[in-house]
Amino acid sequence: MASLNDIKNRINSTKKTSQITKAMEMTSAAKWNRGVMNAKAFVPYMEKIQEVTASIAIGSGGVNHPMLKHRPIKKTGYIVITSDSGLAGAFNSNVIRKVHQTIQKNHKSNDEFAIIAIGRVGRDFFVKRGYNVVLDIVGISAQPSFVDIKDITSTTVGMFSDETFDELYIYYNHYISAISQEVTEKKLLPLSDLSTSHKLISYEFEPSAEEILDVLLPQYAESLIYGALLDSKASEHAARMTAMRNATDNAHELIRNYTLMYNRARQAAITQEITEIVGGAAALE
Repeated sequence: MASLNDIKNRINSTKKTSQITKAMEMTSAAKWNRGVMNAKAFVPYMEKIQEVTASIAIGSGGVNHPMLKHRPIKKTGYIVITSDSGLAGAFNSNVIRKVHQTIQKNHKSNDEFAIIAIGRVGRDFFVKRGYNVVLDIVGISAQPSFVDIKDITSTTVGMFSDETFDELYIYYNHYISAISQEVTEKKLLPLSDLSTSHKLISYEFEPSAEEILDVLLPQYAESLIYGALLDSKASEHAARMTAMRNATDNAHELIRNYTLMYNRARQAAITQEITEIVGGAAALE
């Protein structure tokens, strides 16, 4: 059985741990609130650019644009969004597991796919396993702006345009609530699904639809990536907040158990001392 000093040291160290996890929970809560606001604020822009893109692409009698065309699949691109650090429960592992299972199922060789990693955890996982990570970005802020990922999004879309790969998927955690995030797979390119809940609008535009879509479609694809990143960041902060709250609760439970153990051991020690004193007094009679 552990000594009284050992138990007391465990209580003190667990209290310090609970203070750290509580502070991390409060920090994540503040980031989570802003992250949700950022993700929601981006939705109207996404809906509008989708409406405009669909109206021009579909309403112009079927524009034949390379970003809208399916072609034989020789190579697939996967954008994987994770965090730069752990302590977020199953936030990273769920996304990585989904991508890894998809790759194992659909590909027999590293030459058949390429990975674009946003986040250190995902990048490190795939690099260690020898997967083909062609682009990566780490150190993105808790509240990212589009400028933070402009280079990687434009490069990624350009890699589809120059046929480095023939289709592009993105994997990330979709925010549902503070305690619920869902791993989401979304096909980004080619842009085969431009359906919108809004009624298509007839625009008057100049120059031609093809020239406008040359500019608009890459911006739309890049916006989809940025929207997924904002969604993922809100999920990350929520997951870390929940994980730290659970860690704090577990620490408090350990402190209660250790305190009970300490009191029992102390009581047993006192009882033993009394017994020895009584026994010694009886021996002197």
